[in-house]
Amino acid sequence: MTVPVLILTMKWGTLYGPEYVNRLALGVARHLSHPHRFICFTDDTTGLADGIEALPLPDMCLPGGHEDTRWRKLGLFSPNLFGLSGTALFLDLDLIVVGSLDPFFEDDAPFRIIRDDSLFRPKPLRRINPTRDRFLASVGNSSVFRYEIGAHSYVLDAYLADPAAATTQFEISQQFQSAQLAKHGHLAYWPEDWCVSFKNHCVPRGLRSYLSDPSLPEGARIVVFAGEPKMHDALSGKGSKWYRRIGDVNWLKDAWETP
Repeated sequence: MTVPVLILTMKWGTLYGPEYVNRLALGVARHLSHPHRFICFTDDTTGLADGIEALPLPDMCLPGGHEDTRWRKLGLFSPNLFGLSGTALFLDLDLIVVGSLDPFFEDDAPFRIIRDDSLFRPKPLRRINPTRDRFLASVGNSSVFRYEIGAHSYVLDAYLADPAAATTQFEISQQFQSAQLAKHGHLAYWPEDWCVSFKNHCVPRGLRSYLSDPSLPEGARIVVFAGEPKMHDALSGKGSKWYRRIGDVNWLKDAWETP
């Protein structure tokens, strides 16, 4: 009997409603041929569709006096994640699946993630500090990553050893996560064309957006809404900048809304 792979996501607070979880689950079902379980870690199960397994948010076991919960995602590296085991693909809620997810499970690397610099255009001034530039060029964007549950508990262990130091030395959790993975030789990336940024890869750059509508790059499997515009703005035609016209995104709406 084939062991199902795990698709994981997280929802807390009020920024994303249950429709984000439900539509992500539908997108996964359309584009993944492997048997799978879709699991949402959440503090509110209201409105989640049948078939979505809801579990509480992982307990970070933070020491007293440290209440910063922005780094909740590191809880996924718990050695005992509600008794789950096996291969898991984590997906943020602010993305849209547009192509087959099967290849995300077809190599034996212990860990895969998006390279953050593949989504964003690095700022030129970053080169003033070559050491920091090299580090930022190595950082993985945790919108999409695959791992074996329990195999990288050293990430969470390192954070819990001194969370105050971690949040002081690193701006966001994916920087800390990447540093720990690299230290253990486990930091590896998806092919660049699999996970694309909506604003940087789909929307024509600058004023060219007034001449052409957004389009899906060849080979793309997931469209990530990194930075601005957010997904709900892009789907309603808002570009967040006067020089960024969104235009016709019906192909993206179909991928997001079609049952």
